[in-house]
Amino acid sequence: MALNIYFCGSIRGGREDVAIYQKIVQKLKKFGKVLTEHVSHAGLSERGEDAACEGDRAIHDRDVEWLQKADVIVAEVTQPSLGVGYELGRAAAMHKRILCLFRPSSGRVLSAMIRGAENGSLFQVRDYSEEQAETIVEDYFRMVVSST
Repeated sequence: MALNIYFCGSIRGGREDVAIYQKIVQKLKKFGKVLTEHVSHAGLSERGEDAACEGDRAIHDRDVEWLQKADVIVAEVTQPSLGVGYELGRAAAMHKRILCLFRPSSGRVLSAMIRGAENGSLFQVRDYSEEQAETIVEDYFRMVVSST
């Protein structure tokens, strides 16, 4: 069963983790269509897609449409991002399956609003090291596929 997958990662909040986003998105593609594959593109700067789109409203509306279409949301939440937080709030309100990935080795502390939303079923938060990212995604999607 091919899933529609919405990947969240920081764009305007900082692009420091783009190499990790690339690894995660490559693994996600094994399980379905990644609607937001562009988030992992190295050429996408902190300015985002301004030149390629019709502005912020168009990006917002397109992304909300993709969130509605998505079967699963996967978010790398180590780099703080207002946009990712907003996407997660919208997805949670839509009762979507959500997996958040956080690297404690970054020295950051994950927002209580993300960590505290974890409920063991629809909204899951997994701490990981960079080496574990692909395995965690693989294990999560095995569980998702077996429960659908």
